[in-house]
Amino acid sequence: MKVLVLDNVSEKAVAVLEENGIEADVSPTLSQEELCAKIPPYEGMIVRSQTKVTAEVIAAAKNLKVIGRAGVGVDNIDVNAATRKGIIVMNAPDGNTISTAEHTVAMIMALSRNVPQAHASLKEGRWDRKKYTGVEVNHKTLGIIGMGRIGTEVARRMQGMGMTILAMDPFLTTEKAERIGVRLVDLETLLAEADFITIHTPLTAETKGLINAENLQKVKKGVRIINCARGGIVDEEALADAIEAGVVAGAALDVFAEEPPAYRRLIELPQVVVTPHLGASTKEAQVNVAVDVAVEMSRALKGEPFKNAVNIPSVRPEVLNALRPYFSLAEKLGMLVIQLVDGRLERVEVEYFGEIAGYDTAPLTNLVLKGVQRILEEEVNLVNAAYLAKQRGIKIAERKETVDKDYSNRIVVRAFANGDQRVVAGTLFRAKDERVVEIDGYHFEVVPHGNLIIAPHLDQPGIIGQVGNILGAAGINIAFMQVGRKEVGGKAIMVLTVDSPVPEEIVQKIAEVEGIKSARLVEL
Repeated sequence: MKVLVLDNVSEKAVAVLEENGIEADVSPTLSQEELCAKIPPYEGMIVRSQTKVTAEVIAAAKNLKVIGRAGVGVDNIDVNAATRKGIIVMNAPDGNTISTAEHTVAMIMALSRNVPQAHASLKEGRWDRKKYTGVEVNHKTLGIIGMGRIGTEVARRMQGMGMTILAMDPFLTTEKAERIGVRLVDLETLLAEADFITIHTPLTAETKGLINAENLQKVKKGVRIINCARGGIVDEEALADAIEAGVVAGAALDVFAEEPPAYRRLIELPQVVVTPHLGASTKEAQVNVAVDVAVEMSRALKGEPFKNAVNIPSVRPEVLNALRPYFSLAEKLGMLVIQLVDGRLERVEVEYFGEIAGYDTAPLTNLVLKGVQRILEEEVNLVNAAYLAKQRGIKIAERKETVDKDYSNRIVVRAFANGDQRVVAGTLFRAKDERVVEIDGYHFEVVPHGNLIIAPHLDQPGIIGQVGNILGAAGINIAFMQVGRKEVGGKAIMVLTVDSPVPEEIVQKIAEVEGIKSARLVEL
């Protein structure tokens, strides 16, 4: 077997490959044309961030089985193209945790003591002691948005420096937070109480522009903001406005919406400390990620169990083929239940009924957990979903019965949070016809796709008509509607599928209809 190693990946990765009987061909960075011409005979390829593994490269790869990224992000790899061709894409998410955490600590301290500004001043021949008076971090409050591996390491280090830690993470349980020694809060509380705020989440639809003009109006005056996670989470123009207005005392940024950054206004403010995306740029981190990906690539090429794949599960082909029709349904059930449950998630139970219960259902459970965990520090996938959930203190349970009186196969997902329990169930009609068949004990046949409005209510005349009128007046078309009930005149649940997103104010109007207990928009 042969592996092509690019982008000046550490030579220790080459040693790992050769120890496993794999030939390593080390090349300098190649152009797209050169790479397409060179890749056909190789079973594996290891890259860092410089090489772009495009669909064209993947199409040219006749024998490629594994692509390894010596780092976390796989933005430079066309994962969809690789998946379609059956190529495993793996990364090394653990190797740079300490480096990024340490860089965050360095940025916090540089920001609090004006180290870069004072350094530059003295280099230019000035002695500005009074101008660069700083603040202590001792007895200050640090708000951490995202308590994954890096956020947790930052918390531990700053606790050692006397800081009180507030944490905002929807997937960290109270029990785990107590063990770490942090206080779980919502975003508004964190913004209002923190003297320093550091961000450790991925860039997703939910986190893009999270630190925006609206939220910067809620911060404690004089707060200092640090971002060593991903560019785009902070609205750079809004942050510049807040600094110039004296609301934010300063910021330390390692990442930017555009890199290299073309927007200079924020960078050029004297209160802002910047570095050029150096979070993972240590000798140790580069060695760690290279060795990690080489070890896992060697296992995958030798047919041994491996981890850190970002696109496909490591299960036997016959099991994968049997479970694959249920992949989408399992993930959507996870997405559905997490949007119904209120409070901090503590436990997820997945039950399998029918023929699928006779298989190793770990990939399906991981897909449920992938759907449940919508905002995480790293990309959630079939391999790491259960691991990440356990890291956050979420308890996971499976139960199986090979007989189901109602369906040939059925998946039931239960989510528990702060005493609240929600239950959803789904099945397939024919080969790929997905249906949600139960919500909290009420039975339906709902297609899990698009925008759904779910409204528990009293089964009485006029309610459905009022909801239809509200949506009609807003120009929102109802594509599908079902009501599940147990008895006439008792409690019921209405499920509406609509053709377009529903504004929050419209959902609120529906919730205010007499007889409706609540209304919730679910996006699948």
